[in-house]
Amino acid sequence: MSFNLPDHWVWDFWFADDGAQFHLFYLHAPRALGNPDLRHRNARIGHATSSDLISWTDHGRVFDAGPEGSFDGSATWTGSIVRDDVGLWRMFYTGSRFLSPDSFANVETVGLATSPDLFAWTKQPGPVVVADPSLYETLGTSSWPEEAWRDPWVFRDAAGLWHMLVTARGKDGLEPDRGVMAHVTSSDLDNWTVQPALSAAGSGFAHLEVFQLIAIAGQNHIVFCCDTAKLCGPRAGQTGGVWTLPVGEMPGQVDFSKARLLVDERLYAGRVDLDRAGKPHLLAFNNVTENGDFRGGISDPLPLVVRADNYLVVEA
Repeated sequence: MSFNLPDHWVWDFWFADDGAQFHLFYLHAPRALGNPDLRHRNARIGHATSSDLISWTDHGRVFDAGPEGSFDGSATWTGSIVRDDVGLWRMFYTGSRFLSPDSFANVETVGLATSPDLFAWTKQPGPVVVADPSLYETLGTSSWPEEAWRDPWVFRDAAGLWHMLVTARGKDGLEPDRGVMAHVTSSDLDNWTVQPALSAAGSGFAHLEVFQLIAIAGQNHIVFCCDTAKLCGPRAGQTGGVWTLPVGEMPGQVDFSKARLLVDERLYAGRVDLDRAGKPHLLAFNNVTENGDFRGGISDPLPLVVRADNYLVVEA
């Protein structure tokens, strides 16, 4: 496998590229916990670098969770990284706060850390954006056990406005089929305004996790994940994993009923990156064995091609 740690589980990740090195930021938790299900409550962000997306040098943890009771007091989860106009790297990440040790109740918000070099990071106080209850489902308003507001993916449009795509759930629709793509905007990366969702509930996904927007040969693609257990409505009984669909100019409305499975859930939380020759590759974490046991660790790159209908597929 491409990246793994012998004493930690490794799963979700995201990239930054400084032009010379690929920087991998990954979630990890100690195997000493015993039960891999406990990794979510103990996740921290690590950092590794590579010149080829295959051989990695690990640099360890980038920062710790916050104090007990703070927005990221339980764990630090998935995010994305952009560089601002003065050259400062900004990591937008998920802060997780579990309400009790014996409950799945969890409030998710988006935090920010900054770095001049992708190595030394400074966390900013408090969350930068939280779920707006007038637009999105919040904890206690349905049977869903968490306040879903995670996995921020930040990008800039041609006019210079910044956009954030967030895993969230809609206020309306037949439970549990309420997974939506939340939308947040900013002119300066500091002040954010929550907007209506860019998708509708009812597309067969109870959650749409780990969004990525990437342009390949002039075509925009959304990559995301949803496991088998969270497929519902028109997708109930199908197999989950990493999903994709071609989209137009973003931000724009996205119809997730048109999404197709890219790889099944033996791989999860996939990210697409371009190698130095411009070839797209999918990396994902090794999710479960045939017996259903969690594996962890990040896969080797899988080359991708764009089909005639503009959908991404793994190259034969």
